[in-house]
Amino acid sequence: MKTVLMVAEKPSLAQSIARILSRGNMSSHKGLNGTCSVHEYTGTFAGQPVHFKMTSVCGHVMTLDFLGKYNKWDKVDPAELFSQAPTEKKEANPKLNMVKFLQVEGKGCDYIVLWLDCDKEGENICFEVLDAVLPVMNQAHGSEKTVFRARFSSITDTDICNAMAHLGEPDHNEALSVDARQELDLRIGCAFTRFQTKYFQGKYGDLDSSLISFGPCQTPTLGFCVERHDKIQSFKPETYWVLQAKVNTDQDRSLLLDWDRVRVFDREIAQMFLNMTKPEKEAQVEATSKKEKTKQRPLALNTVEMLRVASSALGMGPQHAMQTAERLYTQGYISYPRTETTHYPESFDLKGPLRQQANHPYWDTVKQLLAEGINRPRKGHDAGDHPPITPMRSATEAELGGEAWRLYEYITRHFIATVSHDCRYLQSTISFRIGPERFTCTGKTVISPGFTEIMPWQSVPLEESLPTCQKGDTFAVGEVKMLEKQTSPPDYLTEAELITLMEKHGIGTDASIPVHINNICQRNYVVVESGRRLKPTNLGIVLVHGYYKIDAELVLPTIRSAVEKQLNLIAQGKADYRQVLGHTLDIFKRKFHYFVDSIAGMDELMEVSFSPLAATGKPLSRCGKCHRFMKYIQAKPSRLHCSHCDETYTLPQNGTIKLYKELRCPLDDFELVLWSSGSRGKSYPLCPYCSNHPPFRDMKKGTGCNECTHPTCQHSLNMLGIGQCVECESGVLVLDPTSGPKWRVACNRCNVVAHCFENAHRVRVSSDTCSTCEAALLDVDFNKAKSPLPGDATQHIGCVFCDPIFQELVELKHAASCHPMHRGPGRRQGRGRGRRPAGKPGARRPKDKMSALAAYFV
Repeated sequence: MKTVLMVAEKPSLAQSIARILSRGNMSSHKGLNGTCSVHEYTGTFAGQPVHFKMTSVCGHVMTLDFLGKYNKWDKVDPAELFSQAPTEKKEANPKLNMVKFLQVEGKGCDYIVLWLDCDKEGENICFEVLDAVLPVMNQAHGSEKTVFRARFSSITDTDICNAMAHLGEPDHNEALSVDARQELDLRIGCAFTRFQTKYFQGKYGDLDSSLISFGPCQTPTLGFCVERHDKIQSFKPETYWVLQAKVNTDQDRSLLLDWDRVRVFDREIAQMFLNMTKPEKEAQVEATSKKEKTKQRPLALNTVEMLRVASSALGMGPQHAMQTAERLYTQGYISYPRTETTHYPESFDLKGPLRQQANHPYWDTVKQLLAEGINRPRKGHDAGDHPPITPMRSATEAELGGEAWRLYEYITRHFIATVSHDCRYLQSTISFRIGPERFTCTGKTVISPGFTEIMPWQSVPLEESLPTCQKGDTFAVGEVKMLEKQTSPPDYLTEAELITLMEKHGIGTDASIPVHINNICQRNYVVVESGRRLKPTNLGIVLVHGYYKIDAELVLPTIRSAVEKQLNLIAQGKADYRQVLGHTLDIFKRKFHYFVDSIAGMDELMEVSFSPLAATGKPLSRCGKCHRFMKYIQAKPSRLHCSHCDETYTLPQNGTIKLYKELRCPLDDFELVLWSSGSRGKSYPLCPYCSNHPPFRDMKKGTGCNECTHPTCQHSLNMLGIGQCVECESGVLVLDPTSGPKWRVACNRCNVVAHCFENAHRVRVSSDTCSTCEAALLDVDFNKAKSPLPGDATQHIGCVFCDPIFQELVELKHAASCHPMHRGPGRRQGRGRGRRPAGKPGARRPKDKMSALAAYFV
């Protein structure tokens, strides 16, 4: 029997699709990476009985990055990144071991069906999966087709079974367009970002951003926000005057009239009109009209409109809204949420999703619609990708909860509104003349609410009905007065308005727009204020003004919009991938060189807004070269700066830094500092110089004393290391000598922390090792009053892994925070305490003892 491997984009999606296709008759087990499950069942494929294996990836399998030295900022000129720097595809998440997992599951399979998301990114992932799986699959016989692509828009029985019955092929052109975008963004973004970051962080201390990043889409997005800020700052209010008249009707009520001239900007002229109308006692009706008008139901819902409403009405940021929509999709509640289309095809079953909502208590109008007949949705834009976002099954607030329910409720109401009737209302207008001036009064009366029943926030405002009158009738004038007002500046852009501008100018895609907005927030270029308005920071403003000063095209949307059009041509097979890539990189390479030569223009703006390094921060520790105090700059990225030597030393981020007992490094005489993630997290001392200039080959830049292999230093790994980490393969558990009396042992690579020996008077790492696991022994002195040892004993030497007394005193936890520098890619070389001794490859941790310790893991 032949085997068919099927791959979806997410584990939950794989489970749902397998359950539908197997009709629930399947077996499941976890794959070797522990994250993706494999669902197996038997069935028929291409008219023959087969064994199906359904599994998934977790998004992109591979990511694009530079090779070797080109990832080191200090060793490569950023200009080389445009053409000379070679790139490679490497695993997006090495911990998942996705390539090996796919090869294990794909080995010996005869066919593969790709159930990745049906967009450009999904097509790209298809070929990432094929690159991993095809080499281990059984060879095809002759011209037999072995690779298939399933295309679907929702996780319903009908859509999934229909996709399985009409399999196609993955689209190589769409995958290439994603490859091109990835390479352009990597090369252009990294070159500009590295140059900007090194230049400005080397001069200014209060930028408060760990990265001065540039992005071909990110920067024009920021440009829109700063453009609005500039309009607000340059706005000069103007005073204007309006006339307001009030007439009394027969029903003892008054009507407020609007002046036909609207407003005038000259007070004397306004006063003249007031003098001409104020003496009049009667207002004469000049004309009346009644006209039936229609408020159209909304177009079908696409991604951009969903994100706009989520931000403006639901208070959800675009990225969070997109993540919530994707969860609703994978759970089968809505159709695919990434679509540019606002038009339902004629073949789309509108009644099916509507029937799902017929018994829902929140929308009673559905039964009436089904009984009377639905209205065809308005004709919108057909982008040729996916149908509009549609609710696929009914749900309750208790079922979804919180923000997922609010987004689902809006999507459902919007869908019901698209198949409802338009809102019809009667607009009545009465034109009055008071002296020589004309005034108007307008009223609206709803005839048929139509779709506004399901979308009440769109309903026509309730207004008092106007009196019945005809031309020539007169009404008593209650008052005529002149009001003084001022023009007001525009407000800062809301996320919804920014999304509209990005869509209009072709910046990003429906999937990437939320990412670009999130990036400018994360980089501290804008802050989100009340009403989800985006206010640029000083840094964001200065950057954009600097780009305008040097090369406006770096921030204007025109050039990126043109690039997006070229990428779309690649996806359609109308443009050559290599030519587009080469031409675009050549343009930006020239722009980069001009930007570097003209950076003084932006620097002039920086000088006005930010303080130089020498004038920033507070004295903390002494420099090992000049023995003067270096200043600690707490603003991101935190670092130490010696103004005398003009040297800057980066520090670990996302923690606190303080002086470490005025102790000095034996190698360079720099005073040590202590980094800590908090009272329940991890901490370690570090030498600022060694951390930036590793003295040993097996040390990496950015490491602390807990990874230093100095043979005799009392703070080094050799003196404080205990044994291999219980969770990661490359880390070593190191005693934190500053943690008493609540002692801690922490991994120097991952975020594992073991709390141990509370209230012990002293804990030392012994020079002796455990005879069982070869970990260093701990020598612990307990306080006599609180000693857990039997009898009156206060001292005990033992192995934290193997000693039964110590095992009872250890609690293993994840640290409160985990900085990337704690996660190394592999085991360090060299012989040091806590690692397997050289020449003893058989030495290992005893699994039974380690599992006993790991039982405390929480």
